[in-house]
Amino acid sequence: MVQVAAALLFALAAGLGLMVILAMLKTNADAILSALVGEGAFPVEAAPHPGPAATVITLRHAVRRDVARSVTTRPQLSRAA
Repeated sequence: MVQVAAALLFALAAGLGLMVILAMLKTNADAILSALVGEGAFPVEAAPHPGPAATVITLRHAVRRDVARSVTTRPQLSRAA
């Protein structure tokens, strides 16, 4: 009885995995098939090229707030305590 339940559970998991694979293939068929062939998902003309960027974006520097904080010190306890 346990073996039958295990076989049914395995068959259910295999069917679910096959359904996921088919759904992925249905939605992204062109990209998946071109990647399997070796062409990649992007044509060579539209692919990103290495090298310096055409435009440089500068980020804002964070404003530093130097606020004087009062420091309270506690007496250190020795390790023997």
